[in-house]
Amino acid sequence: MHTIHTIPCNPKASDEVKAVLNYLSEISGKGIITGQHTQTIAQDELHYIREVTGKSPALLGFELLGYSPNINYEDSGEACLLEVAENKDTLQKAWEWAEKEIGLITFTWHWFSPLGGRDKSFYAEHTDFDATKAIIEGTVEYKAFISDMDYMAEILKEFRDKHIPILWRPFHESEGTWFWWGSKGPKAAKQLYRIMYDRYTNVHDLNNLIWVWNSPLAEGYVGDEVADIISRDLYPPAHQHTDLRAEYEELIAITPTRKLVALGEIGPIPSIARLSESRIPWLWFMTWSNDFGRTELFTTKEELYNAYNNDYAITLDKLPKLY
Repeated sequence: MHTIHTIPCNPKASDEVKAVLNYLSEISGKGIITGQHTQTIAQDELHYIREVTGKSPALLGFELLGYSPNINYEDSGEACLLEVAENKDTLQKAWEWAEKEIGLITFTWHWFSPLGGRDKSFYAEHTDFDATKAIIEGTVEYKAFISDMDYMAEILKEFRDKHIPILWRPFHESEGTWFWWGSKGPKAAKQLYRIMYDRYTNVHDLNNLIWVWNSPLAEGYVGDEVADIISRDLYPPAHQHTDLRAEYEELIAITPTRKLVALGEIGPIPSIARLSESRIPWLWFMTWSNDFGRTELFTTKEELYNAYNNDYAITLDKLPKLY
């Protein structure tokens, strides 16, 4: 595997972004970063991993859904209200992770639709918010879209000001129609992403963001000039652990030039033993939360222990100080 030398897509990218991207280039095909999504203050998944493996993941994922400005509290079911409540103040944990552990951070935003909607309105079935209107300047949808984005930018600026790099993965899974940003097809989602990239880079100077695109569809690809890393989410059957070679080949086919590649989300963890032999250069995997990350329903304790203690796995103790 040849090294992919990465110049950040944002010409104003901060030194810590460059440091992370250089590190990722160096480890590509030589190791995989262990990652875990957490969406509550309790972080059960992180404690479970430490208990089972004696190690910590090098990458933690955090959920921004509760920070969405347009949550319809009056017309939401119990499950939605609980999810929002449990997500409250979870960024405190992101701060702790950055400042105490100096681990890598990635954010997922299940973005409640900027206008209208009820219940979990990040799902298309709960909102009539139209992504094709949100990409047209002057529409009420566009104004609401920009307003939500600007609100989130202020939260992200606190991380920028402390020089904390964020693996930023907006509009995830836009190959599907289940979220409002993908519900009108991949081309609209691509435009949403490009509007955000332009605004966050040129208006808000969020130069601490590493831009991670998350979809395996060629027709929805946002373009090499606005993506640092390409990724996809995969949920294989429970207890199926492979190197995901076919899924890798499919993903890298979407870009004109070679890009760094990651597993944005996964259910059962990939086989680290297999990866150490095949060297398919997935940079990281991020196990999803709840039952995926804190039970044996998808990955046994034995598999998890062996993965985290494999020489090929990059755990927190092996991660160099990058910021």
